[in-house]
Amino acid sequence: MKLFKDKDMQLLLSHVLRAGTIVSISVVIFGGLVFMYRHGHSVSDYHTFNGVPVFVRNASGIFHGILAFKGQAIIQLGIVLLIATPILRIVFSAIGFVLEKDYMYLGISLLVLGIIFFSMMSGHAG
Repeated sequence: MKLFKDKDMQLLLSHVLRAGTIVSISVVIFGGLVFMYRHGHSVSDYHTFNGVPVFVRNASGIFHGILAFKGQAIIQLGIVLLIATPILRIVFSAIGFVLEKDYMYLGISLLVLGIIFFSMMSGHAG
């Protein structure tokens, strides 16, 4: 008798995806509200393009921006959480495949995780 059924794993994965999406959307909305509160009165200059602020380009900058209560950093955290949600799903799938002793799908999941990790570290996409 299986201790952990396929249906249980699918239910857990659906909860992970749903919770990750809801949390990331909530963080983005909160960051947007903070940004509008702090910068809603600013007048935009459409003649110069400023681009993405430097402090949201790396993890430490995002962290320090959140501590400084900067809306753009909070929004960036929400986007990072949204990107991390399907990656977390793959991790949970791999754990489920270990519990089911399904080593072929475990290998495929680990290969996908390796490709994602390599792409993130090298900066290459596709």
